Amino acid sequence: MPTYIGAIDQGTTSTRFLIFDDMGNLVTSHQLEFDQIYPRPGWIEHDPYDLLDSVIRCADEAVRKLGMMGHDLNDLKAVGICNQRETTLVWDRKTGEPLYNAIVWGDTRTDNLVKELAEKQHSLNIQEICGLPLHNYFSAVKLRWLIDRVPKVAHAVEKERALFGTVDTWLIWNLTGGIQGGKHITDVTNASRTMFMNLKSREWDQ
Repeated sequence: MPTYIGAIDQGTTSTRFLIFDDMGNLVTSHQLEFDQIYPRPGWIEHDPYDLLDSVIRCADEAVRKLGMMGHDLNDLKAVGICNQRETTLVWDRKTGEPLYNAIVWGDTRTDNLVKELAEKQHSLNIQEICGLPLHNYFSAVKLRWLIDRVPKVAHAVEKERALFGTVDTWLIWNLTGGIQGGKHITDVTNASRTMFMNLKSREWDQ
């Protein structure tokens, strides 16, 4: 029996689900674009449900195409994820509700916050710890902005109900059960783009 590997490619403007055979050849795929949200100049957001829905729809259609080729879903042995890295989400662990739109990696709303943090933490070499400069590109300052500026996020953090993640974490949590025991996980490649991971230990830094 042939075996296949699925790949979720969740990008900035579209999502794809690709299916490869065990020799690495592309067998079939499906792609969907989704809306970009620009609340203000320099701000870029995505609806978290659009990201999740596009993944599910692309996977369903790619698997349907695989079935039309005479193969079964059971022939699909594993699925990997490639995603837009620094895009930041926060949601409620009890309800699964996103507490704000995903703030996209290219969003510049935290420019002033980055300057403020740079002045306060000039003696701390952040880049030596996490490998990244203090910059609006990365997830940490986006999360700080969400906590400071979005009351729902601040309240959820206070009540220990907030879950933070990059896009891979949001997708995995939902696809593995969500509020019914979904896995709140990531890998070192995504974690390394948040500014929270210690490069030497490969653990979240205190």
